[in-house]
Amino acid sequence: MRLDKFICKSTEYALVDALALIENRRVVINSIIATEASHQVHKNNIVMLDGKTLTPRPSRYFLLNKPIDTICSNVDEQYPSVLKLLDVDRVTELHIAGRLDADTTGLVLITDDGHWSFNLTSPKNKCEKVYRVLLSRPISADATKRFLEGIILQGESKLTLPAKLHIIDSYNVLLTLTEGRFHQVKRMFSAIGNRVKSLHRQQIGNLELDVDIGHWRRLTHAEVEALSIHE
Repeated sequence: MRLDKFICKSTEYALVDALALIENRRVVINSIIATEASHQVHKNNIVMLDGKTLTPRPSRYFLLNKPIDTICSNVDEQYPSVLKLLDVDRVTELHIAGRLDADTTGLVLITDDGHWSFNLTSPKNKCEKVYRVLLSRPISADATKRFLEGIILQGESKLTLPAKLHIIDSYNVLLTLTEGRFHQVKRMFSAIGNRVKSLHRQQIGNLELDVDIGHWRRLTHAEVEALSIHE
């Protein structure tokens, strides 16, 4: 975790205050005065402010069913942020682990644990995400094979990782990915001559969406552990 965010998570200081504390040389890491807000604090580091050891608050983990026309951002833009749907303290400390487009609905994970979310979204860890896709044209007969072999997306030269396609009917499919390139689902179907009409993420790892649209809940300890990558 960045040092400035570590200070905020360990105190009631806002980010601007944390920056000032670092600038004024009041923060020490492992007996060395800290000078960079971006310094990465690791679990075995001892961080002190004015001679007192800082201990971060426990991390928080939430599941949310994202409505259409909301964005996975910490600030409002053309559409409102999904974080506005959370009725919790210190919302500004949270971030989204694995974003969805404004016109995509479904399962979003929200946390203040940067290490957890980084590992969860890293393609090398192959965490599966399952999307329900409504198509504008009937799915082609060779789509399952092509997705499993990998697709070259427009403007790229590297194949997508193998993706599993389960056909529900001619226009509805389930797509399972282990990576998250820019607009990947839409671009994959575009590459085989089809178009996505609607997109809904219903599962991440073994965690299935189980709340109504616009609602949220906290993850259990078991759910957090099941999605954790232990190094």
